[in-house]
Parts: sequence; structure tokens; C-alpha cells
Amino acid sequence: MPKSAVCLKVPKKQGEVAIAFAAKLGLIDKGLSVGRDDEYLFVPLYRHPDETEFTAFTEKVPAVEVSVGSFEEKKPPQETLSQALEGKLPQELLEAVPQAFDIVGDIIIIEIPPKLKEYEHLIGESLLQTHRNIKVVLGKAGDISGVFRIRDYTFIAGEQRTSTVHREFGCTFHVDVGKAYFSPRLSHEHMRVATQVKTGEVVADLFAGVGPFAVLIGKQCPEAKVYAVDLNPEAVELLKVNVRVNRIEGHVFPICADAREIAKSQLRGVADHVIMNLPETAIDFVDAACNAIKPEGGIVHFYGFVRQPDTVEGLKQRFIEKVELCGRKVESFLAARSIRETAPFESQIVLDAQIW
Repeated sequence: MPKSAVCLKVPKKQGEVAIAFAAKLGLIDKGLSVGRDDEYLFVPLYRHPDETEFTAFTEKVPAVEVSVGSFEEKKPPQETLSQALEGKLPQELLEAVPQAFDIVGDIIIIEIPPKLKEYEHLIGESLLQTHRNIKVVLGKAGDISGVFRIRDYTFIAGEQRTSTVHREFGCTFHVDVGKAYFSPRLSHEHMRVATQVKTGEVVADLFAGVGPFAVLIGKQCPEAKVYAVDLNPEAVELLKVNVRVNRIEGHVFPICADAREIAKSQLRGVADHVIMNLPETAIDFVDAACNAIKPEGGIVHFYGFVRQPDTVEGLKQRFIEKVELCGRKVESFLAARSIRETAPFESQIVLDAQIW
């Protein structure tokens, strides 16, 4: 509920100076948010400045006025998981509490160290306490594995389900982490690639999953056409739902198929862009990308892992060799960089390769 308070009314151009000076004098009410309109900032104070203070203000900011305004109270900082567990776990185990976890919709996915296994329910309940919008806490129960890139989970706290609705850059994704691969950590990468697609271009997303690349491209550039391919029928069914709920029918076309086979037939030579987000084994499918790219060339967005002592340059060289085996050539790398650390001494790499 808004709270009434004495405030400084200052032109926006002079706001930074006024706030700094008010803070120096210890007058700012830090529990309230600064207000604003088209021309002015309204800086909430915990008391009225005295005559000396106000004179000093007018020397710094001649247009300053003292007024009364209505301000929103700041939300208290969110309690961390470690803070929530203080006094509930032995002190020597608090250092082992995970600081990072994935949030997919209203699900938290966390990796519990073996030494904390007996406390996992307590950790799960604490996560529900510190994240009020979370309804499910899942624990990783193995590595991502199999053709469909699925991971096993244990239910730690909250509702017993693996399905949720995730939102990203204005798109809605129906996700089931127990049936189809999905990573919220690639959200900025999804947008980076989407912004490269131009009107009238064709995209082949060869390992599309539930559609994080394909759907965002369909929303960002509705004049483009995206063929979203995945071998996992569960993922493709969710992809179809996501195409419908995001109203991009006629722009994104879900296909349940083997990427290599469809690139030889239906998608042969159609694509201006090929997306290869299958980092563990994408290098084995470079031939599919070469088949899908138009005869005059295009861009391959390739994702792979680099584990020390391997390097990005080594991955680039292996990619070049695979492309040349297909009778095509890498003209240049438009991007070649690490996008996230996935394990100690291991990173996920993106290569944007212009090939012809």
C-alpha cells in the first residue's frame, strides 16, 4: 500500500546530484521507492530538511522543492537458501548448500550433494519458503542421457509433477522436464539467434525440443518460416501446443523425424539458417546441416562442448573438417565463444558459421 512521505521534487536532469547529496546528509528513506513523472523525480525523505540543509540543497540543485508524495514501499530483499537453513543444518554443512539451481516455470531443479542427501526434504521446503512462486522442487537423479536427452529426477518438495508453463521473452512454453529436454540457461542465446533471422528467411531447427528457438523466431520474425524437427514424440507434442498458444501457426512447422534423414529429403537445400543445439553429439550431424543449407550457402548455429585440454580453436577445426567432408566450405565464423560453464573445465560453445 502506498505511503505518504516528505520528499524532494527535482528535475530529472538534476536527480542524480540531489539523490547523492540527500544520501550524504542521511535524509533518504531507504524503505521507499523513488517516484517519477515525465519531468521530475520525487525522492522520499524520512524527515523534513532543516533550513541549513535546504539552503545547501538549493546551492547544489537550484530548482529543488520540498513536497509531500505517495510512495511504494520497497520489498524486503529475498532470503537466500543458506539464510533460510541457518540453525536448521549443522554449521559445517551450510557451505555445501547449492547456491545455483534452475527455475523452469514454477519448478526448481537442484543438485543435492551426497553429504546433504538426508537433508534434501528440508532444503526443498526452504526453497518453497524463499521462492513463493515455486510449487515443485526436483532433485537431479542422474545425468542427461539417451537419444532424447532426458534426466531422471526425485521429488523433493511441493507438488509431484514435472510439467509446468515457462515464460521467456514474451513467449509461453508448455514444458515437461521429465519427458523433454529444456534449459532456461540458454534464454539469451535463443534471443541472440532469433534477432539474426530476417524477413523471408527459412530456418531448420534440427533438434528443436519443445521449441525455445523456433517459437521465439516465429514471434520475433513472423515473416520467416521455421521447420522445427525433433526425434522425441513427447517433445514434438509439446512443441505443437507451444506453436498454438503463441499463435504462430503457419510460421513454425513441428516435425517428428530423424534430423539426418529429413535433411536428405524434405528439408534438403531449403534453409538460410540451421540450428544445431545438441552439444554432446552435434558434431556427428554436420552432414545434416550441410544438406539442409541452401546451395548458395547460409549460417549454421552450432553448439558443442569443449573440455580441457581441448579449445574453441580445436572445435572450430573439427567443424571445418566435417563441413569439407560434405563438399562444402566454411567461409567464416561470425561467432565462436563460450556461452556457459557446464562442469569443471567444461564449457558449452556456440559457433555461428557462414558456409557455402
